Amino acid sequence: MECETAATRARGIVIHGPAPRPRDARLAPRCATHRLPTRSPERTLSRSKPSVLVVLPTLGDRLEFLAQTLASVQAQRSTVDLTLVVVSPPRATQARELASSYGAVLVDDPKQGISAAINCGLRARTDERYYAWIGDDDLFLDGGLELLRDLLESDERAVVAYGGCDYIDSAGRTVWTSAVGKLARFLLPWGPDLIPNPSAMIRFDALEAIGGFDESLRFAMDLDAFLSLRKHGRFVATRVPVSAFRWHPESLTVSDRSGSSSESEAVKRRHLPRWVRPLSPLWDVPVRFASRRAANNVTATAKALAHKNPPEA
Repeated sequence: MECETAATRARGIVIHGPAPRPRDARLAPRCATHRLPTRSPERTLSRSKPSVLVVLPTLGDRLEFLAQTLASVQAQRSTVDLTLVVVSPPRATQARELASSYGAVLVDDPKQGISAAINCGLRARTDERYYAWIGDDDLFLDGGLELLRDLLESDERAVVAYGGCDYIDSAGRTVWTSAVGKLARFLLPWGPDLIPNPSAMIRFDALEAIGGFDESLRFAMDLDAFLSLRKHGRFVATRVPVSAFRWHPESLTVSDRSGSSSESEAVKRRHLPRWVRPLSPLWDVPVRFASRRAANNVTATAKALAHKNPPEA
């Protein structure tokens, strides 16, 4: 099988056969990239600043939300030069047509989980300096990517910038806002992961240095990456909300809270010094309880809001 991506095309390389799967080769070119859009005039407005690669994985089964997500990405183009990469199954024709209308690079879903899908999206990199991820039902808030990019630009030692996040229901109403700032970095090794994925931007070279995302992980791939990135530089933060996370039963981390907690605990444990690992249940249990209670409170608030103000038909 011949596999060619934007990155390999730029270097004049074509890879034949399946790529290896060790940690340092997660980003090996093994993903089919179908289209590279030409830069439109609006994408050059901020070309004096480094550009951002935005990866959006989708199965293509939530078109209404996907349209809102794509529109929120498009709104960032007035202040940020970005490349949008949509990773989806070839059968998701409507989603792919919709993404194409927003000038997206289309990449085939490798059918090996969300981490592998994101890694395939990363292979579309050309000259982008930063990476951001967005779920197919989440939103970037106005000016969000610009703020995160400027935070990274202001500190050459920084490898991750993150901001606050609005949790919204299916109707787009804000249920809760997470904005803990610098505290989130302190809590990463042992507490809850309070860096919302759509509210984070990563320096691309640092992400490649850790080998991208662990494809054995289904929920905590971002936590694993953040913990690895601590060795590569600083984390910078703002409390200003820069994204909105859709809180509904179909969200992966919402629908399987138990699986998410178990995987997160295992990831944090493997990043601890060996002598500390046996002690991890001392904080894992209360953190699990507190996280579950917080999630239940957000769900209850969302249900109460929906009951009081049902969305219009």
